[in-house]
Amino acid sequence: MAFFGGYAVLGTNGLLAYGDYKRQVAKREHRFAVLDQKRELLRNRVALLDPRHANPDMVDELVRRELNVAHPDEVIVPLN
Repeated sequence: MAFFGGYAVLGTNGLLAYGDYKRQVAKREHRFAVLDQKRELLRNRVALLDPRHANPDMVDELVRRELNVAHPDEVIVPLN
């Protein structure tokens, strides 16, 4: 009985491991919040590029970036 009682307190799933589990959960919740933020940003960009009603500014930005096309007097400001 002492072995099982000690393992319940000191074991890998015991009471002392509870604090570590709480830290892992908090860390992962923070990471998920960051990923949700990135997902919303990507969802917004996809909505702006919808073929039925694409945003002209977004399309122009994407084409210029992908094709590396710009006039010599234009200044390109990267937002990343």
